[in-house]
Amino acid sequence: MRSVTIVGASLAGLSAARALRAESFDGRITVVGDERHEPYDRPPLSKEFLAGKAGLADIALSTEDDAGLDLDWRLGTTAARLDPARRAVVLDSGEELVSDGVVLATGARARTPRGSALVDVHTLRSLDDAVALRADLLAGGPVVVIGAGFIGAEVASTARALGLDVTVVEILPTPLAGPLGEEMGGHVAALHQDNGTTLVTGVGVVGFVGGSRTEAVRLADGRELSAATVVCGIGATPNIEWLAGSGIETGAGVRTDARCATSIPGVVAVGDCASAHNPFAGEALRLEHWTNALQQPAVAAATLLGRRADLRPAPPYFWSDQYGVRLQFAGHRRPGDTVEVVDGDPDSRSFCAVYRRAGRPVAVLALDRPKLFGRLRRQLVAPEPEVVR
Repeated sequence: MRSVTIVGASLAGLSAARALRAESFDGRITVVGDERHEPYDRPPLSKEFLAGKAGLADIALSTEDDAGLDLDWRLGTTAARLDPARRAVVLDSGEELVSDGVVLATGARARTPRGSALVDVHTLRSLDDAVALRADLLAGGPVVVIGAGFIGAEVASTARALGLDVTVVEILPTPLAGPLGEEMGGHVAALHQDNGTTLVTGVGVVGFVGGSRTEAVRLADGRELSAATVVCGIGATPNIEWLAGSGIETGAGVRTDARCATSIPGVVAVGDCASAHNPFAGEALRLEHWTNALQQPAVAAATLLGRRADLRPAPPYFWSDQYGVRLQFAGHRRPGDTVEVVDGDPDSRSFCAVYRRAGRPVAVLALDRPKLFGRLRRQLVAPEPEVVR
């Protein structure tokens, strides 16, 4: 293998390039990215960057060490098609990048609700999104956030810190009930009310009121919420449509085995676009988490180069900063798992809880308990790695 094309220039794509060089791959590496920006860190977009406490230099992912990677960057360029027979990535310009291996790291895009074409109805996925949203937040006025997931909660937290009136609308009766369960989701959702954010649950959004700009958000129960700015945080869709007709097996994302291998030899997938078999969970997961985008490409690089990959069944991990509280979660919760608070008090918004399945700890959640969380997280890791040749 003498050449690799990486499609996607965010954390997963850059991590794949680093991993290939770490495996002593000295061939050509071309990185295609649809954004004009060099790789940047996305978590601060809803927090420090949005609040104006961090600039572009602060969130840049490239370091001085990356100067030696010798990468051929194709930024501001979109991949339009994949020819699997020749492992050719066809760009929207018509140019073809033929290589021996391909890394799919195209990430995901934010979902948008129907009727959200007004200029100030925002999503938050990219640097440009954050710049536009910040400008509207600085203009003042009430903010309505649709979706009480992690992105929505972080944006609400930042907007409140800027002194704005914020309402969060969540269609589920309990926010974050999916990943955390109803009991723990309720405790985390209480952070909104603790900090003066209005939380409306169990009702959906059916439309928007306004001309060129939003004046209100209309709910399914007939209420209208006054809004100068609206932010939609209702999940993300993997960027995989361009792979249609390529033979790549897709579903909730690009389907891969635990080694990141797709259904086409010489093509691997990583990051938010990949639905990969997770040894810890025992099933395929599409993980939209920073840690996964950082670590998974090492396995993909080894696979692409035909080398051994140690597949340690480490638990998925994510964190979220909301209203000055650090939330951390590791593991994989399923319906029916029990949960027990083992330290602290949920009412104080500082506690640690362990989820169990058949008596075995399978996940841990912590609010402002980093040391105990770290210890319990390590206990979730299986002691013996699964080695795949």
